[in-house]
Amino acid sequence: MRGTYLGEFQELVLLAIMLLDKDAYGASILEKINEHAGRWITRGALHSALTRLEEKGYIQSAMGGATAERGGRRKRLYTITPDGRSVLEEAKGIRDAFWAAIPQTTQGN
Repeated sequence: MRGTYLGEFQELVLLAIMLLDKDAYGASILEKINEHAGRWITRGALHSALTRLEEKGYIQSAMGGATAERGGRRKRLYTITPDGRSVLEEAKGIRDAFWAAIPQTTQGN
């Protein structure tokens, strides 16, 4: 996995998918990112990120069942893959290492 670039927004999308577990679809992912990161994003930006993450093999998608509240339309549900979890863990490890290396005297500034 080393050397695979994961942007901040892609990282947030992956984290939202992990948090939502079996209920990760477009609108719920947008809500979760807003809830936890305080960021409003467009559906277009989200779907571009989802496409890129699926192309990289970090997520998988499948169509869910049709629901009455959606007028009989189905939701595209997303799940994180083992590679997706691995790249998230790597990103967290890098961030943690940076935070740990900052001298205590500068962490409060």
